[in-house]
Amino acid sequence: MNQINEQVETNRQHVLQKRRMLYIICFLLVIASILYGLATGSVQLSINEIWAGLTEKNQTLEHQIVWNLRLPRILTGMLVGMCLAVAGGLLQGIMRNPLADPGIIGISSGAGLVAIITMLIFPQYTSLLPFGAFLGAFIAAAFVYLLAWDGGVSPLKLILAGVAINTLLGAITSAIMIIYSDKVQAVLPWLMGGLSERSWPHFWMIFPYASIGLILSLFAARTANILRLGDDTAKLLGHHVEKSRFLLILLSTFLAGAAVSVAGLLGFVGLVVPHIIRILIGDDYRYLLPISALFGGMLVVFADTAARSWFDPIELPVGILLASVGGPFFLFLLKKGSIIGKR
Repeated sequence: MNQINEQVETNRQHVLQKRRMLYIICFLLVIASILYGLATGSVQLSINEIWAGLTEKNQTLEHQIVWNLRLPRILTGMLVGMCLAVAGGLLQGIMRNPLADPGIIGISSGAGLVAIITMLIFPQYTSLLPFGAFLGAFIAAAFVYLLAWDGGVSPLKLILAGVAINTLLGAITSAIMIIYSDKVQAVLPWLMGGLSERSWPHFWMIFPYASIGLILSLFAARTANILRLGDDTAKLLGHHVEKSRFLLILLSTFLAGAAVSVAGLLGFVGLVVPHIIRILIGDDYRYLLPISALFGGMLVVFADTAARSWFDPIELPVGILLASVGGPFFLFLLKKGSIIGKR
């Protein structure tokens, strides 16, 4: 018996050490991606030039590039990646389905529809875009929840209802774009998902929403851990399953809406990032959510830097690059059984 207890304790310490190490690695990757984003572009900057651009307030070329162009875009991309990764991780836990993602179950489409309406029809209300995107995402999530309700909500019904709502909202978005075809060119990069021309106003627009959502997600980790045990087990533990599931869907909607309002329809971040972290450290949401946030932020910043610098003089929307890499990677995980087999 003592040997078994010792083995269990050894395994627990090994897992904790692995999680701490991954925290450190992800934090270092975040710092590296920020430095890479500040240094790389049509004008290459050294570490000394980056430091001068950050600290010197005179209107030098380095200050203009670092402080006014690259830094706000990087910080905005960081928040977008963090929001999408955490939203995806929460949805996968709530629905106990590896395909749950804001872009697949209709949440991103709801946010995108309201954003398209705002940008094409009511451009004077662009400052309200984050709230409008959240409202659109929430309405889409509410419809999905109501369609899946039958005395209770099963994760499978949520996915199926989400796919149907996603298709419907996509059709409505396409119809609006056809009606306002003379203005569509201005929003095409947004539809593909991108951070081009994002500056300090965009960062300060998303910052309060992202901060609130990410902080709340830390408190939601315990509830997500209980829900992943299954509805029956959660009820035996005295948990109100439907109320908790709805609140976590609301939180995921809030995070996804904030991200979509600034970066457009970025795909695969919320789908792939939680899978990668789950394979490495397991399903404990106390660690899965914060590490996914760090990794998601790093991924978007690195991908955006690559999209704007690797194909010079062309700047690709980061959504295209993420989809090009994320799609094959997801198929690779599916082929290996890392997605279905571990659930």
